[in-house]
Formats: sequence, C-alpha cells, structure tokens
Amino acid sequence: MTMDDLADKFINYLVVEKGLSKNTITCYSADLVLYLKFLRANNISDIVDADTTVILKHLIDLRDVGLAPKSRARHLVTLRGFYRFLVNEKILKTNPAQMVDLPKAGRKLPNVLKLDEVIQLMGAPDPSKPLGLRDAAMLELMYAAGLRVSELIKVRLVNINLEACFVLVLGKGSKERVVPIGQAAKKKIDAYLESGRPNLLKGRPSPYLFVTRSAMPMTRQGFWKLLKQYALKIGLSHKITPHALRHSFATHLLEGGADLRSVQVMLGHVDISTTQIYTHVAQEKLKAVHTKYHPRG
Repeated sequence: MTMDDLADKFINYLVVEKGLSKNTITCYSADLVLYLKFLRANNISDIVDADTTVILKHLIDLRDVGLAPKSRARHLVTLRGFYRFLVNEKILKTNPAQMVDLPKAGRKLPNVLKLDEVIQLMGAPDPSKPLGLRDAAMLELMYAAGLRVSELIKVRLVNINLEACFVLVLGKGSKERVVPIGQAAKKKIDAYLESGRPNLLKGRPSPYLFVTRSAMPMTRQGFWKLLKQYALKIGLSHKITPHALRHSFATHLLEGGADLRSVQVMLGHVDISTTQIYTHVAQEKLKAVHTKYHPRG
C-alpha cells in the first residue's frame, strides 16, 4: 500500500468513524499532503522509513518558512494521529511522532541549544582538574556524536578510535553504530586520557572511558547532575537536559546542510549494514558529512 493510499485510508477513518467536521478534515488532509511531499523530496517512498528524525526535520523546515508555532502544533497533532492510526492498523510497530514535543508560542522547535550556548557549555568545566577534564570530554563527545546519555556512559576505551576519529556506540536493542567525532572532541578526550582519567583511577583498572573518583563508570544521574551544574554556571535560563544536546547535534547538522539519511544513521535511527565493505563506505561518508557540517567538526 502506497503512502497516498495510507493517507486516504486515514482520512476516510476520520470521516466515517470519527465524524470530524469538514474544516478539520480539510486541515488534516492539507497537513498530510505537505508531509508526503516532504518525504518524497527526501527520497522516502515507504512510510516505515520515516522516523522521529524525519518528522523533526519536517517541522524545522515548516518553522524556517515562517509557519507559526500554533500551526506547527496542529501539524504535529495531524502526524501523531496519522501514525497512531498506522500503529493500530498494524502497519507500524511504534509511533515516531509521539516522541516530538508540541511547539508552543514563543518557543523554538525543537528544544535545542544555540551554537553560542553550546560553545559556552563546552568551555564551562575546569581543565585544571581531573573531573573538569572528564566532564569536558563527556560534554564534547555527547554533542559531537549525538549520543543518548545511556550510550555515553557505556562507552569503553576499546570503543573510541581517536586516530580515525570514530566512536563505536552501543544503542537501543544492543545495536551498534559507528559515529564520527570532530577535532574538538578528539582534543578534549586526548587531554582527559592523558591526565584526567589516570588521576581519577590512581592505578585501578576500568574498561569504561568515563569514570568517577571511585573508579566506577559514570551513571545517568551523575551526568544529569554535572550537566545542570554547568548550565547554571554559564547562566542558561531555559531547562537543559542530556537529550537537548542530542537534539542540538541533529538540528545543527540539518540546519548546516547535512543530508537527512546521514544524520539518521549517526543518531542510530536506521539499520547499518553488517557487511564490512558497506560499513567502510558508510563510515567514510559519515565522516565527510560530520567534518563538513558539524559546528565543531
């Protein structure tokens, strides 16, 4: 069944079973036409290939052409309903639109940091202290590779290749992906490995890249705490979360001109081939995209 067929089936469902007004049906139809046009423009012909990142990019584009927050919110409501319908019809397993926040008046979509805020945050830790070196490396790596906090704390020494500037990430469902990192992250991690980490471990072994004074791996709660600490230090007035750095990574790349598919792969939203040749090609392409478009690449 084509995407147009699915959209028609959804609209028919709204008319027959939901009994929505003519004006509401017209709005829903217009939103879906616009969305399907966007998917085709990004070479997506199957609805199963459109994930949260795709929806996010679409809403960013709507914002950039001047669509008001209220109109974007209605558009997202349409997409949520459409995807919920597809889940109920057993066409999809999950609703990718459910993960996207509704835009509010006066608030940017998505909730991301401005580039100057990122720069301030990256410079907040004290590099003269072992913990400062660790925290700087953690913040830089999270933003450089768009990691989830759960992925960041699981990075092991064997997962990081500073010579090639790649990190092997263990994502959801134990799926692995290789993500390039820029020179800024490489320098921060180099400095941490040279003096920060040895000072924290004091000769004790640990397979994890980021450790505490007790030689234990960093925890989600520990990272949350230090992130809030540094946000307060630089005077960030709005709420900041670990996921905001991941959103910032994706948004800054997309706004810089990176192609949607490359960002999807780096975020871990699409499968990566297990064949060695394809992985090599993908890594080289991702590294080129990251270096060209990432603000700190």
